[in-house]
Amino acid sequence: MDTALQREGLHAASNPLGMDGIEFIEYATTKPQALGQVLETMGFHPVARHRSREVLLYRQGDMNVIVNAHVPEVAGANAPGAVPSIAAIALRVRDAASAYRQVLERGGWAVPTHVEVMELNIPAIHGVGSSRIYFVDRYKEFSIYDVDFIPIPGVDPRPPALTGLHFFGAVQYIGVDRSYDWTEFYAELFGFSALPDEERFGILPKGHVLRSPCGSFYLQMIEPEPGQLDIGGSEYFTRIGLGTPDVLASVAALRARGVGFSGSSAVPAGPRGALTDTQLGSVSFELVLDSRS
Repeated sequence: MDTALQREGLHAASNPLGMDGIEFIEYATTKPQALGQVLETMGFHPVARHRSREVLLYRQGDMNVIVNAHVPEVAGANAPGAVPSIAAIALRVRDAASAYRQVLERGGWAVPTHVEVMELNIPAIHGVGSSRIYFVDRYKEFSIYDVDFIPIPGVDPRPPALTGLHFFGAVQYIGVDRSYDWTEFYAELFGFSALPDEERFGILPKGHVLRSPCGSFYLQMIEPEPGQLDIGGSEYFTRIGLGTPDVLASVAALRARGVGFSGSSAVPAGPRGALTDTQLGSVSFELVLDSRS
């Protein structure tokens, strides 16, 4: 067999969905202005509004964050609360329809969609808690935002990233003894692989870390400490990880913008990572040393 074909086959096997990173992370909240202020302090800029929903797109560099304050019309759908929550993560894939079918065949649970006029149908499955995992294949020359969003006049649609910040991953709180279940979920449906416990990033030593099949981002799963209350059915994404080529430079730049950082002796800011103070009861970011731009 041709060596190039062998490599292509191995890549397809290790990355079955053709995953290519995170397209957006979505927060749900009934207080979008307050969350918007937090995001702007972190270097994000509002660049577009949804055509028919109370949804705003924030961006810096290659990172897209969606703030969703839209109350769904569908009975039984989850409405946003006052405390912001990470409602969805969208994955860039080679073919969204094909990725969606593959994941359903492997046991993923479909999320029914309610598409309005002039909206794209973006396929999704249920993720941790009440979150969703979307599949997006329009992220290069023509993107999903070209259809669903209206640019804000006079705003740079591509604001540069502050100190090279980029998506590094997300942290997920899980129930006691649930690490194996979630590792299998992400491995079987998406092709994630578990890192050895001694291979760590940032400054938080807890939990199990999974690498995406494209190698561009990570998921960290954290169980309750012994003696803590088992969160059980309250599993959820808790914060976003941002990579930076220079943690201390990013900390200095963000502090100059008014961002506070944890002063805890357990998680002090250092060259390997830093943790921002929690805002609005739930919103925090973890900076992680990562040379990718």
